[in-house]
Amino acid sequence: MAQAREPLKLIANNKKAYHDYFILEKYECGIELFGTEVKSLRQGKCSIKEAYVDIRGGEVFVCGMNISPYEHGNIMNKDPLRERKLLLHKSEIMKLMGQIQTKGFTLVPLEVYFRNGRVKVEIGLAKGKKLYDKREDKRKKDVSRETERDYKVTLKG
Repeated sequence: MAQAREPLKLIANNKKAYHDYFILEKYECGIELFGTEVKSLRQGKCSIKEAYVDIRGGEVFVCGMNISPYEHGNIMNKDPLRERKLLLHKSEIMKLMGQIQTKGFTLVPLEVYFRNGRVKVEIGLAKGKKLYDKREDKRKKDVSRETERDYKVTLKG
């Protein structure tokens, strides 16, 4: 008998990453946190807009991720912008290291969410968009919005 999967509880997502990059692959990884940070995340106090992922010494770190200090915390609260270690299998890290060394690829955090009571971070292997790529995406979005609006008008009329 298949178990029903618990729905994800989204904490933060990075819409800017989809605007600035082509996302080629996505990876789900755990994150090393302290107790007060998890409590703050349960309250939804997290931002990954300016965050990026770095690989050093065979380990993966997320930098620039802001987890606000827990309100009811004390001296156990940590620096909101500290680097946090991401938990991936060694083979995945090696694969990512090889792909990052290719010109133009980077790792960006896409989402932070709870799955089965654990905090997970979805990171994406990304390639930077040029200005004309961004314009093309905006044009496609505008066209689809117009067609949707016209379709709604014809249904009502």
